[in-house]
Amino acid sequence: MSGRRWTVTDRYANEIYLTEERWHHIIEEINHPELAAYEAYVRHAVQVGRRKQDVLNPQKYRYHWAYDDLPAFNTHIVVIVLFRFTEDLEERPAANNYIVTAYMKEVWS
Repeated sequence: MSGRRWTVTDRYANEIYLTEERWHHIIEEINHPELAAYEAYVRHAVQVGRRKQDVLNPQKYRYHWAYDDLPAFNTHIVVIVLFRFTEDLEERPAANNYIVTAYMKEVWS
């Protein structure tokens, strides 16, 4: 699919992708420009991170993973993924799981 920046498989065997549009949105000056140098961490957090389902929106998951070299007292990369469906070429349901946003966060142990 055009516009995809990359696709990975999470630890639960779900294929998840990031689009160019979403990446540029994430690193915009008004959002999370500090992530521009941490794209590999965003990818890694989706691949190996733990996830938690949103209480109000069961299609939304929050992936997170700790890193010891993030700036400004941040300890984790958090990635928000929406799990949706589309139709494949034969009009069957097909997974359409994509990253909506990502950010750094300080998490207390």
